[in-house]
Amino acid sequence: MAWVLVAIVAALLGGAVGVMFARHRGSVPSHLPSPGPPAAKSRAAPVLEELLERVFQSSGAGLAVLARSGDVVLYNTRAVELGVVSGGRPDPRAWAACQEALQSGRSADVDLSPLDRRGRGPSAVAAHVRPLGEGYTLVEAEDTSEAVRLEATRRDFVANVSHELKTPVGAVGLLAEAVLDAADDPAEVHRFATKILKESTRLGAMVTELIALSRLTGAERLPELAAVEVDGVVADALARCRISAESTGIEIHVDRASGLEVDGDHTLLVTALANLVENAIAYSPRDAPVSVTRRRAGDSVEISVTDRGIGIAAEHQQRVFERFFRVDPARSRATGGTGLGLAIVKHVLANHGGEVRLWSTPGTGSTFTMRLPAHVAAKPAEPAAEPPVTTDPVRDPVRTT
Repeated sequence: MAWVLVAIVAALLGGAVGVMFARHRGSVPSHLPSPGPPAAKSRAAPVLEELLERVFQSSGAGLAVLARSGDVVLYNTRAVELGVVSGGRPDPRAWAACQEALQSGRSADVDLSPLDRRGRGPSAVAAHVRPLGEGYTLVEAEDTSEAVRLEATRRDFVANVSHELKTPVGAVGLLAEAVLDAADDPAEVHRFATKILKESTRLGAMVTELIALSRLTGAERLPELAAVEVDGVVADALARCRISAESTGIEIHVDRASGLEVDGDHTLLVTALANLVENAIAYSPRDAPVSVTRRRAGDSVEISVTDRGIGIAAEHQQRVFERFFRVDPARSRATGGTGLGLAIVKHVLANHGGEVRLWSTPGTGSTFTMRLPAHVAAKPAEPAAEPPVTTDPVRDPVRTT
């Protein structure tokens, strides 16, 4: 909560503490101020109480005012939802922080995350305690579950990137040493140099995909969406995968041209589809076919890639779209996979207002389906209606003599 709110609360409390909190002494703490002041109160007091109530009600944070005795004088509904107040009593950790703030005269931070994290409530709650004077403290709590989750994701991402980059970089270094040691053996130099080229190619692909993923998930402005021909996307994606398919003896079956259009960016959609096809090739046995089909489904267009490969177990089917997650790490590294292809597909589809779906059975194969909003052609503008023509009734000509 911004310091402005604290200043408002402190100011209101300063004016109303003598009136509003007088009821606290010898009475039960209240959720919100009582609706109407006695006639003997000054006319300014109801205004201050009403303003204070509005501040508490409108805040997205959990707010609670505690007295020196530990009683909760005032709190809002959000404070109950975040566990700052339960059964009219403060969380013991919040109360301990309030005592610390009262003794030191300084603000204090406290972690109010649920000790039992079962259920649908917030998994992480952080609170800031500020002394307000007159023996009162303000507890301000925020749901930090999303921030904690994002930070954990960031740490995992950095750790995974470091590990994945270290592998090819280390391999290149070792292979370079091997080349130096085998300088007098042309055959060995050629063998090690080939491996260096493979690792450097993998490293370059990983860096390229990391940049692409950063753009898709970051604040960089994405290209404007326009009408894109699905047939063109399929053709360009298959052209990118031709070498991989030929080298593994995999034949790609494609259905007939559809004439369908979607709203999107051609380059990003080609990248997403090519990643799905490359993934199907990598996880299919040699000479097994891969199919690419497209169809209209209501207001959407679906492009599906089906393989007859090893399949994906049910417990892994959601995780395959995570960065660097691999069902079979050894196989992925053997084929040069970066572990980022399906994550890129997921974010490309999300940025297009679509989604990627997966059907898979171990030992049978998998089908990944890109589902995108179909392009709706703008209706031609109707010509402006001409104003009605009015005619005077026919009259006999005027005769002159």
